Amino acid sequence: MKLALAEHGLRLTKSLGQNFLHDQNQIRRIVSAAETGPADKILEIGPGLGPLTELLAAKAGEVLAIEKDKRLFDYLSQKFSTLSHLKLLHADALEYLKHHRRWRDWKLAANLPYSVASPLLVELAWAEEPPERLTATLQLEVARRIDAATGSEYYGVLGLLLRLRYESRGWFKIPAACFFPVPEVDSACIVLARRAEPLLATALHGTFTRIVKRGFSQRRKMMFKLLKEDWPEDALRRGFDVAALAPRTRAEEVSLEQFARLTEALCL
Repeated sequence: MKLALAEHGLRLTKSLGQNFLHDQNQIRRIVSAAETGPADKILEIGPGLGPLTELLAAKAGEVLAIEKDKRLFDYLSQKFSTLSHLKLLHADALEYLKHHRRWRDWKLAANLPYSVASPLLVELAWAEEPPERLTATLQLEVARRIDAATGSEYYGVLGLLLRLRYESRGWFKIPAACFFPVPEVDSACIVLARRAEPLLATALHGTFTRIVKRGFSQRRKMMFKLLKEDWPEDALRRGFDVAALAPRTRAEEVSLEQFARLTEALCL
């Protein structure tokens, strides 16, 4: 990887969070976790120098790789010029996803840039037609937040927003030494599978987001008091009864399913 960078005069840009995964064993684990096969269409964000791209292209029927860095895009275009089923796109992935909302037949498999990993996943998960599967490498702490159980220190907004539409299939740790340059934190690859049956009607997702964000805006305060800024007390009492919540409950004690029931009750 160092040789490739030197040969092509490529310098890493710190602002883009460029930490390239080079460990082939970990790359194979990611592709396996993504359950990649000949019939699959794979979205990769931040391909970098292309080691994951290469293996995805060998396994999948179609690959779309989005690279923000023009220098890397040019390098990848040359490297993979003979692969007709691999499309490379020079774009800001976050902006691209805001305008491309239909991914039902796709899977994500990517080593995501740390700085935008969370918003990228939320954008995909809340798309009009979200991907079948999200397999993403990101900071270990972020993986823990996504996978956190109710009541744990990592439980919060990010995990609830993603798991409203997805079920966690777990994660595995990737040591910092597997990247170049070596980041200051460990990473993890997390796998999320789209729910077969939705927990909440799409039309209610906006209200769900308001409730979750308001409830966690002051983590140690009772959620009932926080939600009174947005809803009448009578409506909240009925909603809390439907969701089997005590008035003194804090947001960190409320399960995903209870948040969904509360949302439905407040929208009646």
